[in-house]
Amino acid sequence: MNFDENEPQSVRDARFAAERAAGRAARKAASLDSRGAHLGAVIVTVALVLLGWYGKLAALGIVSGVFLLWFAAALAWAYADGDEGRHALQRAYNVTFGWGDEF
Repeated sequence: MNFDENEPQSVRDARFAAERAAGRAARKAASLDSRGAHLGAVIVTVALVLLGWYGKLAALGIVSGVFLLWFAAALAWAYADGDEGRHALQRAYNVTFGWGDEF
């Protein structure tokens, strides 16, 4: 997003809007690979089961609450970005648990 200091604000706004629309279209067209997100979800699930098994209910509530809020924020961001339905859920799932790709 480069801009010329001398260009009118309306031209700059139109160019930025076109760049955002092109980025949004590219994100919607891209396939969502959830392999890493599945691994991340499994790791979180195992951690939550272990916390519950050993009676660490406060930690269980905190960790599950953090991931719930993280997913809710990602879902709100996906809807605000113009996604709807299953694609928005997949994007939120990948944002929340996609760090599993790092393993």
